Amino acid sequence: MNALFSVHDKEGIHEFSLKLQKFGVGFYATDSTAEYLERHRISVRRISDITGFSNLLDGRVKTLHPSVFAPILADRANPGHMKQLKTLNVPPIDMIVSDLYPFELTAMESGKRLERMLENIDIGGVALIRAAAKNFRNVAVVTEKRQYAETVQELERHDGSFSEHFLEELCISAYRKTAYYDSVVAEALSGELGIEGFPGKLTVNGVMKSMLKYGENPYQKAASYTRWSSGGSSILSAGIDGGKELSYNNLLDASIAAEIAAEFSSPGAVVVKHANPCGVAAAEDIQTALSSAFEADRQSAYGSVIAVNRKISRECAAYLSGKFVEVIMAPGYDDEALEVLRKKKKLRIMTFQGGHSSGADDVDIRRVIGGYLVQSTEKREIMESDLKFVTKRVPTEAEMTGMLFASKIVRYLWSNAIVLADGTTTVGIGAGQSSRVDAVKIAVSKSHGRSQGSVMASDAYFPFRDGIDESARGGVTAVMQPGGSIRDDEVIRAADENNIAMVFTGIRLFRH
Repeated sequence: MNALFSVHDKEGIHEFSLKLQKFGVGFYATDSTAEYLERHRISVRRISDITGFSNLLDGRVKTLHPSVFAPILADRANPGHMKQLKTLNVPPIDMIVSDLYPFELTAMESGKRLERMLENIDIGGVALIRAAAKNFRNVAVVTEKRQYAETVQELERHDGSFSEHFLEELCISAYRKTAYYDSVVAEALSGELGIEGFPGKLTVNGVMKSMLKYGENPYQKAASYTRWSSGGSSILSAGIDGGKELSYNNLLDASIAAEIAAEFSSPGAVVVKHANPCGVAAAEDIQTALSSAFEADRQSAYGSVIAVNRKISRECAAYLSGKFVEVIMAPGYDDEALEVLRKKKKLRIMTFQGGHSSGADDVDIRRVIGGYLVQSTEKREIMESDLKFVTKRVPTEAEMTGMLFASKIVRYLWSNAIVLADGTTTVGIGAGQSSRVDAVKIAVSKSHGRSQGSVMASDAYFPFRDGIDESARGGVTAVMQPGGSIRDDEVIRAADENNIAMVFTGIRLFRH
């Protein structure tokens, strides 16, 4: 058996080669890999000895030669193929061990990087892997370090050969690797070259972070994947300081909570339950924000995920100590706070510095029957300059502050969505309703009387005046909504009749 080594990351190949030698494997390698193996006293022939050429074009051409690819692609059951190999005087190559240039690392570097990116696009490695994978019945294609041990174990189990199933698994892994690699190159270059818009062919890249215990329900399988370009801003890369393994649902809620917490420059806290925020507050200090957000809907906060945008103090930890919370997430923790929180054995303690996902190429992908819907992820913040004052009464400064605060939250709720706020604390939230008036009723009901004197933000227009009449009965004094209904005049009249100040934003905030 002959193996061809062409690897950028040399870690582990010395030990792997020693174990392969026990099975009589002979080695060929590109120059740099051969030098590494020779330093470790591994006997190896260089590819240049086969091709008659040393590296060409400053290393751009190393393996691209018929004398390399013919022994990889030859069908061992085809006499004509084997005869041609004898004519070329090259033996069959039965194993390829090849990773690829670390293009992702170059693509994440700052500054002028196009030339560096181009030089780190692997050509020969991709070709070797694809060729070996095409001929998987005859050639084992090893592309990941984790496969080194698996390959040796397979040889031990099968007396120096490979099972058909193992070769098939290596083949699929190889094609997935090259598909991922090409998708990263295309995405990075499109960003660097300013090629925007939705591509004609959609690719989604990710590296498995972990298998999850199960999905939304115990009968569903699930795994987590990080995007190559996420860096440290992935919720999946958050530090875990204590508690059980994070579930699929925990991670969904944590991502939403982190995004909302990042909305506020002042200390802020977010409580999320079943993919909807149920309590949000911003305050002068994080302890006040945390308690205000939790008390906004104490009943829904049971078993919730909480995110804050400041370090957790011992006082914050003491406040949470007697409460059932699934996950707490913060950019940091005082030592005393961790000591208190770790006593809650089931509490997942996450450290996460990030917030919104970044990058113009970031998209939301949703499954539909037989396909996908894709949309951009940018968020439109409501500014005072967007507002159109449509009622007789103009909002007070305090009402304006409350409505702008509520507008930051309402876009994270499933539609139809209503947020009631008192200053910079939510007092009632209604979400996921098929009629807007029902969302109003729920928000008022969940406020337990605190809707008196509150303000409202709606994610879309009111189709009828009933929503305004319901909010008036709940004591709401000001309403922010996009406007645009054919019954806007009727809705405005309802607000005037109830002495409610109303502003139109012209911006819908559906989360559908």
